[in-house]
Amino acid sequence: MSQENEKFPIDLELEAPLKTVCYPGFDTDILSMQLVTEAHLEGGKAVIHLRPLSAPPEVSEELENRIAAAVREATNAEEVEVHAPVPPPPKEKQGPQPIEGVKWVVPVASGKGGVGKSTVAVHLALALASQGLKVGLLDLDLYGPSIPIMLGLTNAKPDALEDKIAPIEAQGIKVMSVGFLVGADKALIWRGPLVMKAVRQLLHEVAWAPLDVLVLDLPPGTGDVQITMAQEVPVSGAVVVTTPQDVALGDAIKGVDMFNQVGAPVLGIVENMSYFICPDCTSRHEIFGHGSVEPLAAKLGVPFLGELPLDPAVRLMADQGKSREALTGEHGEPFVQVAQKVLERLKER
Repeated sequence: MSQENEKFPIDLELEAPLKTVCYPGFDTDILSMQLVTEAHLEGGKAVIHLRPLSAPPEVSEELENRIAAAVREATNAEEVEVHAPVPPPPKEKQGPQPIEGVKWVVPVASGKGGVGKSTVAVHLALALASQGLKVGLLDLDLYGPSIPIMLGLTNAKPDALEDKIAPIEAQGIKVMSVGFLVGADKALIWRGPLVMKAVRQLLHEVAWAPLDVLVLDLPPGTGDVQITMAQEVPVSGAVVVTTPQDVALGDAIKGVDMFNQVGAPVLGIVENMSYFICPDCTSRHEIFGHGSVEPLAAKLGVPFLGELPLDPAVRLMADQGKSREALTGEHGEPFVQVAQKVLERLKER
């Protein structure tokens, strides 16, 4: 076939308007998401073919309306025909399914917010990578994704890799977050079914392989994300984060109990914000109390993984997207020690 007669999948005249169409709820356009398979102008009619979409009817309708409006505004098309086939129903799965190419799955959880769970998850992933492991970090805190900021990835956009999403590689680990797909200034207003679908896709439709460890940063509490995660993948061992405050300890008990109820092992509890070293006088201050987490771990029958300080330098480097730098020197030693204990427990299991 000569080049003159060759028909490309997407007409050049339709490329620009289709690039202005974002999938409902996301800031990424449908061409970048590779949702359009063909798009042609045939006389006064534009015909657009999409990949099979597993979306609620109202989302599909909104997407088709957006496509039609963008194409009519940019071309002389009198009619816009959008073909979006419905995918076949998924095969029923029997229980949690391993993630392809991932050896261990380690969720980091907390019973309540504000205990530094994401900070622990990020530095645990980086510290495990410093031990020579292939490590991934999945931000499942869908309503408050902070991983992109802590790793300096606020403008990152993942690419497609065959039929999966390619994670972003940064600071020696593979990273994926819903924050890459939804703008930082956008509120995610999703109910249960959409949340559960997003969790499944982030676990199984990202090209994680090969990994030794996939660290999951869970949202606080015991809601849809945690339950879906436990139903979707076999958990190698969970890390529960708490502070020494009494109000946080009660929620830590609930966090451990949640994993017990879903049959997932708990690698141990971390006492975060355990103490503060004054930079001027080098004296130690136990702002939130001290010494209550280790006996709690013993009472619950789970290991105590160690104490992490309230360190302004770690906070500053995370805010600047330089979390890996926090692992060097005295600032990183507590995180490395916790990571070593986590790795020991994983090998034992």
